[in-house]
Amino acid sequence: MSQIQRITINYSQIQAEFIILTSQQRHYLFRVLRLEEEDRFIAMDGKGKWWLAQLTAENAQILEPLEVKTELPVSITLMMALPKGNGFDDIIRYCTELGVTYFAPIISDRTLLKPSHQKLERWQRIATEAAEQSERAFVPVILEPVAFTTASKECKIDYRYICVARGEYPHVTEVINNSLSEIIIAIGPEGGWTDAELEIAIKSGFQPVSLGRRILRSVTAPIVVLSLIADIYEV
Repeated sequence: MSQIQRITINYSQIQAEFIILTSQQRHYLFRVLRLEEEDRFIAMDGKGKWWLAQLTAENAQILEPLEVKTELPVSITLMMALPKGNGFDDIIRYCTELGVTYFAPIISDRTLLKPSHQKLERWQRIATEAAEQSERAFVPVILEPVAFTTASKECKIDYRYICVARGEYPHVTEVINNSLSEIIIAIGPEGGWTDAELEIAIKSGFQPVSLGRRILRSVTAPIVVLSLIADIYEV
């Protein structure tokens, strides 16, 4: 299946054994990918289901459901303080490939970016494209940006970790094991968390962890921690 193109569809597009393609999907399949009638592709709903489909003149016929085993056995929420510029675009792209389930954009005390609704739509498109490329069964969900103090206090996930660049804290691999089914990782902005934010996080049940002795950029840290977690669960 490695050479077959993938697109994400809405489950409501399925009618009996057919997929009713949108005009944008037809354009992408026929014009951009230059597929032809009777060519095959994979349709994914972004929620765990894949189908092998074959193009017809206007739509597509479902040939068979496919079993997908590409997901990590843990739900990961990345609570990420928004970096400057378009850094969050890369974070979404790379961390989708690494297995993130939810992205929770955070407005911290040192956050410079003030995201618009258009940004949120763009981030969701990037996650969808990255999920297709990396053969994910699920497309990560991008949550609405909120203030860090609000997000930390309202968090309902039991296993919570906040990455801290400086200080004597246990390495993340010393506190996370592969028996956990749901975790949340918080990563700060350029300049790191303020003392007040770290205090709030700890009072809210977050355990401070280290990613090593070096100081990582805010766009590098999530890739490092996700790679370490994936290694823990996929060994």
